[in-house]
Amino acid sequence: MTALLEIDELCCDFTVGSNLWARARGRQPPVLHAVNDVSFSVAAGASVGIVGESGCGKSTLARAIIGLAEPTSGAIRLDGSDLAGKRDHATRRRIQMVFQDPGSSLNPKMTVGAAITEVLRFHKLRERDAIEGRCHELLELVELSPSTFDRRPAGLSGGQRQRVAIARALALEPDLLIADEAVAALDVSVQASVLNLLNDLRARLGLTMLFISHDLGVVRQVTDRVMVLYLGRIVEDQPTGDLFDDPRHPYTKALLAAAPRFTTKKTPGQSALPGEVPSAIDLPTGCAFRGRCPQAATRCENERPILAGPDPARFVACHFAWPSNTGGLDAPGSAPIRVGEHNGEALPRGID
Repeated sequence: MTALLEIDELCCDFTVGSNLWARARGRQPPVLHAVNDVSFSVAAGASVGIVGESGCGKSTLARAIIGLAEPTSGAIRLDGSDLAGKRDHATRRRIQMVFQDPGSSLNPKMTVGAAITEVLRFHKLRERDAIEGRCHELLELVELSPSTFDRRPAGLSGGQRQRVAIARALALEPDLLIADEAVAALDVSVQASVLNLLNDLRARLGLTMLFISHDLGVVRQVTDRVMVLYLGRIVEDQPTGDLFDDPRHPYTKALLAAAPRFTTKKTPGQSALPGEVPSAIDLPTGCAFRGRCPQAATRCENERPILAGPDPARFVACHFAWPSNTGGLDAPGSAPIRVGEHNGEALPRGID
């Protein structure tokens, strides 16, 4: 399959506090490293999940891809074209995002019809006399009644508002749809209906999706692959089934163990993941997870693990992910396949 989206060594840093005040005191302002050296690719038509704790860099990564955050370094390519610099209307149309809170992303003073038709008019996607008809088609696509056209967001439920946000994103006929915590603010029953809708739209329209969430159960329903972020870096990248059935990174195992289950009773205050996340301003040496890891060894203090694996589909950044006596791989004498390499040849990660 061909890569639609390629991310190459992407970094996003932000200055904390007043730059002028720090320099007046003869100091460099502190820098928060939100995204650190992230590389991956997404095949056309695929659905890839990005998970991790709050503050791990998920939303910053999404905002950099859509163009709302300026990367410090690295490259973002869409169909092989670098997206650095100012993007034209055609390029911006190809990547759309559905945000967590539709109440904030929709204008409360505009009717649903006005919000969607404004997009169609601005990008000149339909003739003037065909715009309203297209708007009704989009509402039907996201399973909303025609009467929704004249209603305002305040008169809709949370699930209906999120469907309107999806319809508005689809109005631009994007190639890539980014859902950033798109169901986090919804009730469980409403979540299920929106997730089913996204799965159906992906199948019908051939959408490529990036689904960002802290909820592993939600990601499992809508993705082919899952990437786990910790402190701005990818620590595990596996097909969805493999990640849930055979997680290899201690952080992934802890996230899965922390997920609520009806059959498991937890003591109040009990956590599968003790300790605090290190500072994103003062990054630790070696493995960033070593302070919370039950497997941490001396090697982890000085050597940062490389994202690698035994085959082109499974990648983990842990010295002990693939247990054996030969450098952490299952097969004796074999060498790890690193991101972007397979049998000595370039291979964009995420393409089977």
